[in-house]
Amino acid sequence: MIIGRPMFTVEQIQDKVKELASKISADYAGQVLIAVCILRGAFIFFADIVRAIKVPMTVDFIIASSYIKTDTSAQVKIHADLREDVKGRNVLLIEDIADTGITLNYVREMLLSRLPNSLKICVLLDKKERRVVDVPIDYVGFEIPNEFVVGYGLDYDNKFRNLPYIAIFKKST
Repeated sequence: MIIGRPMFTVEQIQDKVKELASKISADYAGQVLIAVCILRGAFIFFADIVRAIKVPMTVDFIIASSYIKTDTSAQVKIHADLREDVKGRNVLLIEDIADTGITLNYVREMLLSRLPNSLKICVLLDKKERRVVDVPIDYVGFEIPNEFVVGYGLDYDNKFRNLPYIAIFKKST
């Protein structure tokens, strides 16, 4: 396993988190949010961004996945659902990366069926060239090429989440 050069440094990530939080705070001024984190990959991004958003909020978590190591299974599994009722509430769904869009859209559709007042999506990374399902994303940190990345919560086989930066990952042969 090889971890390549950092794609985004700690400083670049933190600057982007502040920028996104500022936009979200402005868009939801005078409103209350429920911020929903898709675990496990988004947990570090989620913790940083909710601390930087300046509107009242509650938080909740959902565990959903469609990946096995570096490949998508194209089947989404919900391992743990929300505890909060989102009906009539302003929901901000926060994810680490929009890749194929399969998991993100599945969770989006599931939440929309619960009749929130509004639902917006925030992702740190957007890998558009891999998109299989068109999912509307309201807040994007960085657009990235079709590279497998780890760090800042993103993993390979549940490893490398603790890297403070985001790096390209290559499997050694």
